[in-house]
Parts: sequence; structure tokens; C-alpha cells
Amino acid sequence: MTKLLVQLFVCLLLLGLPGWGVAAEFVDDNGRTIRFDKPFSRIISLYAAHTENLFSLGLAAEIIGVATNDDFPAAARTKRKFHYREDAEKFIAARPDLVLVRPMIMRSYPQLMEQLAQAGIQVVSLQPTSISEMFSYWHQLGLLTGRQSEAAAMEARFQEEWAALVSYTAALEPGQRQRVYFEAIHRRMKTFMPTSLAIFALESAGGINIAADAGQVRSTNIAYYGKERILAKGGDIDVFLAQQGVMNRVDEELIRQEPGFMAIKAVQEGRICFIDEQLVSRPTMRLLEGIRQIGGMLYPEFFQELSGSGHGKQSKES
Repeated sequence: MTKLLVQLFVCLLLLGLPGWGVAAEFVDDNGRTIRFDKPFSRIISLYAAHTENLFSLGLAAEIIGVATNDDFPAAARTKRKFHYREDAEKFIAARPDLVLVRPMIMRSYPQLMEQLAQAGIQVVSLQPTSISEMFSYWHQLGLLTGRQSEAAAMEARFQEEWAALVSYTAALEPGQRQRVYFEAIHRRMKTFMPTSLAIFALESAGGINIAADAGQVRSTNIAYYGKERILAKGGDIDVFLAQQGVMNRVDEELIRQEPGFMAIKAVQEGRICFIDEQLVSRPTMRLLEGIRQIGGMLYPEFFQELSGSGHGKQSKES
């Protein structure tokens, strides 16, 4: 049984427990065994996805701090701000019983992590990179906080809404489906792993990932593709889609002016689209909105009612 299935089994098993008569246990994404015998109730989140999901689980009162740039939902802006580059004393003085991080923070700031542990504060590192891991991760958050039923409800709601969205393009023939290059980081010519949340969103919206042969960069959901391979498939790319935000500060002009990119069919035809990275790179309920917006870009005739909010942008020829 894989690590992911073991974690999910433990989470689902404990969903049926009437109380906390036994300790809960799972392995986090840095390979550390996390063991606890009651829900945590004073939480500092140092990753925006953790913050968003904790609010979705109804834990506004239990969140005592969030990362410096966390701004969704709006209530996150009212929480005390923390940064992993700050001294451990600030964290300890706030008296959290749980600090939630992601693997990059755990690896890059081991001294802070050790100081928090020595102070009796539980540190848990989580960051799913695929849709199945996302559901397991939601259950892990529910287990940590005593919100197992809420986590199960989140998954059920996601599955229901996802199935409805997929039905919009179910009747499309293979030849009708748009072939898409999904850019993750422009300056490095990187796309997304085929198993990533972003590609899940694209394919759920009815798109075909033109870079399905992309290779993984380390253990992330990002994949290096390179200009040569992009241009080799340029004539087959119906839509050039790029995530836009802190990870990828890109605009239409930058893509158009990239040497060689005018050989790409989508660039020639003005089918350059952008999606907020928060909607496709974070393991939250807003991934559904990412699917809606991508669907509206690729197939406006199918997603007309859902894409009327004006989110997402498609360039047009001048």
C-alpha cells in the first residue's frame, strides 16, 4: 500500500471514531510521523492554501496567525501576520499548538522548525500536488483539527460540482477539443506536470494538454519543457494559456515578443489566455472556479452562463 493510501486509510478510519480515545497518526510530506491525541486549536498557517482550507473547514476562531501575504478569504487579512524568516520567539509568544508549513519551508528553515519543536509546538508539513493527494490532504487537516465531517463534506461538494462542470464538454468529439500549452513559468519555459492540479483543471474543462510528455522538476508540480519543444508543437497549439501571478509575472506583450513565439498558432491567432495562479496551483475549493474560467476561455458556447463574471482574460487581435 502506497504512502498516500496509508495516510488516507488512517484519516478515513478515524472519521468513524466517536471520540479521541486513541492517538491519531500519519506521515507528513517531509516524511515525519505526526502523532497527537486531541485536535489542535491554536493554529498558525504559513501557506496560503492551508489558510484558505482552514477557513473552509470553519476554523476562523482557531486560526491565530497566517503568512504575511495571505489575503483569502478576506477574514485572513485580519489575522496576525507571521513569516518563516522571523525569530522563533515571535511564534512561541503567540502560544500556538500547531504550525502548518509546506515542504519548502521545512527544508529551508530547519533551525526555526527545531526551535518550535523544542518549545512543544507541533509542526506539520503538507503540500499535495495531485487531485487524489488534495483529498487526502483535506482529510488530514480535518483530522488535525477535529473537523473530519467538514473535510468529508468538502470532498463530496467538490466531486459533485466537478462532475457537473465535466458534463458541459462531455459531448465534444476529439477533433473539437482545444489543444493547449499551459505555461507555468515563462522565463524558464516551464509547464505543469501531467498529474498536477493545473492540468487537472485544464482537462476537466475539456482541454488537451499539448505538453503531456513534460518531465518533473524535482518533487514539484512544475515541469521543464523548453522553447525548442514548444515551438516544435507550435502549429498544434490552439490556445496558449498562462498562469498569472507571483510565480509568473507575464502579460500578452511579453508572450508576443518572445523570440520565435509568433510561429505558435495560438499566438498568431490571438488566442493567448491568462488565469489567476491561485485558481489552478492551490489545492483548495477554488480549483472549481479555475475549471469554470478555463472552460469559458476554451468553449464559451458551453460555459456561457458560468463565465459571465469577467474573470480570466483572452487577448484579441488589434
